[in-house]
Amino acid sequence: MIIKETLYNRCLNFIDERLITVNKTISDIQNSLQSETKSSAGDKHETGRAMLQLEREKAGHQLAEIEKQEHILQKINIYTKHQKVTLGSVVITTQANYFIAVSAGEIIVDNTVYFAISAATPMAQLLLSKSVDDEIVFRGNGFRILSIL
Repeated sequence: MIIKETLYNRCLNFIDERLITVNKTISDIQNSLQSETKSSAGDKHETGRAMLQLEREKAGHQLAEIEKQEHILQKINIYTKHQKVTLGSVVITTQANYFIAVSAGEIIVDNTVYFAISAATPMAQLLLSKSVDDEIVFRGNGFRILSIL
C-alpha cells in the first residue's frame, strides 16, 4: 500500500501546485484590473480591461476544475484493495502501470513509472471493472492486467 499512498500524495501535491498557480494568476489579474486607470486612449483601455476579464474567467474555470479534482481525490480510500479496477486502483499491466485517480501524468516511485490518469480517460474506461488476467486492447495493442493494488 506504500506505492498507492505515495501515488496519492503525489497527485495531491500536483493539485496543490496547480491551485497555487491559478490563485496567483487570479490575484495578478485582479491587481491589474484595479491598477488600470482610465487613459486618454479610451478604446485601448477598454480592450485591456476586456482581455483581463477574459483571463480572469479562464482562470476561474481552471479553479473549478481543480476543485473537482480535489473532490475526486477525497473519494479515494488508499487502504482499500479491490478485486476489480475502480477509482483509486493501482493497475499493473504488461504494458504500463496506472493509478486511476486524476490526470497528473507520469509519476516515478522506486524507479517504476506509473501514469496517474482520470477515470474519464479512454484507457481508464477500458480498465474499469476489469480483473487480474483480463486482456485489454487499446489502439491495436493488447496487454494483460498483472495485479491490482
